[in-house]
Amino acid sequence: MGLSDIAAGVEVTTEQRDRGVATVDETDADLAERLADHADELPCAPAVAATVVEVYAEGRAIDTAASVAEVAPTTAAKTLHLCGEQVSPLGPTGRGIVRDWLDAKLSRTEAMELTGASERAFALAAYVETHEPIPAAREAVTATLSRGLGGEEPLDEAMSNVTDLRASETSGRQ
Repeated sequence: MGLSDIAAGVEVTTEQRDRGVATVDETDADLAERLADHADELPCAPAVAATVVEVYAEGRAIDTAASVAEVAPTTAAKTLHLCGEQVSPLGPTGRGIVRDWLDAKLSRTEAMELTGASERAFALAAYVETHEPIPAAREAVTATLSRGLGGEEPLDEAMSNVTDLRASETSGRQ
């Protein structure tokens, strides 16, 4: 049975709307300028937030981004959370326990004991549960976070390519 046999009797009853080509408005504004509109909502200055995002986009740890930006690691994590990154230090069960504490179903001591989290991790988890990301800030950083600052894949060095496969294949024959 060929494709023509399978497609026999199939007819189009509706037409797809041509919505055009999606475009991205890459403005000339740097990241700090794009974040300036959200300065009141961010836990640090827009220039500091931009530094945190740029360093984090390079594939470096939150603590490193905080150090480069000269802010506390928790402030860097809060900034990244508000920009749409997943930074909760707890898994789904731990986040549920934090929500139970926030709903006054557990005492703080019980919640901390059940999660096994440090004071810092518990405070960050509570912040994540009580603050929604800022959609416009997420849009402002999307290009930076999706490509990394240099446009390189952070794990390029760890990935093999075709020439690596050929080299390992020939070395195995010797």
